[in-house]
Amino acid sequence: MRELRGKRAVVTGAASGLGRALALALSEEGCMVGIADIDEAGAEKTLDLVERAGGRGEALRADVTDPRSIENMAERLEEAWGGVDLLINNAGIAVAGMVGEMPLEHWRRILDVNLLGVVHGCHEFIPRMKRRGGGHIVNVASFAGIGNLAEMAAYNVTKAAVISLSETLRMELAPARIGVTVACPLFFKTGLIEGMPFTDDFQAEFARACFDFSRSSAEEVASLIVEAVKRNRLYVVPGLPAKAFWALKRISPWAFVGVAARLNRAGLGRPLMMRLARRGLL
Repeated sequence: MRELRGKRAVVTGAASGLGRALALALSEEGCMVGIADIDEAGAEKTLDLVERAGGRGEALRADVTDPRSIENMAERLEEAWGGVDLLINNAGIAVAGMVGEMPLEHWRRILDVNLLGVVHGCHEFIPRMKRRGGGHIVNVASFAGIGNLAEMAAYNVTKAAVISLSETLRMELAPARIGVTVACPLFFKTGLIEGMPFTDDFQAEFARACFDFSRSSAEEVASLIVEAVKRNRLYVVPGLPAKAFWALKRISPWAFVGVAARLNRAGLGRPLMMRLARRGLL
């Protein structure tokens, strides 16, 4: 999708953070933007920002955990715009806690939002894109799906699943001329931490450090994602630290996991991760 001007895009979770940054970035490229979120007031605010910048779009209430809600949104955009060329499955939440300590309801909630929310978007929009002869899908995962930080199992699992889904779709949808991109950023400045549940104080302090000391912004990540869509790239892994960690894991998965396990066993894992976070390396 080398040219985005005149394309019709929809972004879930667009009331704030990366979703809002994506909506604005796409608008600057000349896209009509569907701003979808369960937070209607936030979606309207994003629409206002898009229109003030000279763009066009529509705020849409959408609950990614409800298949009927996503179906209604797809039907609405089909009727109003004639369909969607670009779907960005961005809506997501975060939780922290060790397996066995994190309440099961947190597992169910994050699976519903982060994984099934992406599945629901793909399920509704892929058939429509096939009928129109093409399109592009972006699934926002996280480097957590590659790096698998300790005490983040539920979040890691959902993001790893989104990466796997995206790789599968890249193969499945090639004959239909539908591109697929999966974004795997490390921490960046966003409101994801708001309302994030933890099972102990260290996890809360570590998460705050990761976001507060990050050298990346939502706008920078959004720009990289838009560029990847234009170049039809599968992976977006922003930042040198993430690329270095990814390369290490690909070269020696056992060393990547084994060293972390040894550090945790020696009681050094938490101090090291906090130090990296406070230096903006996560």
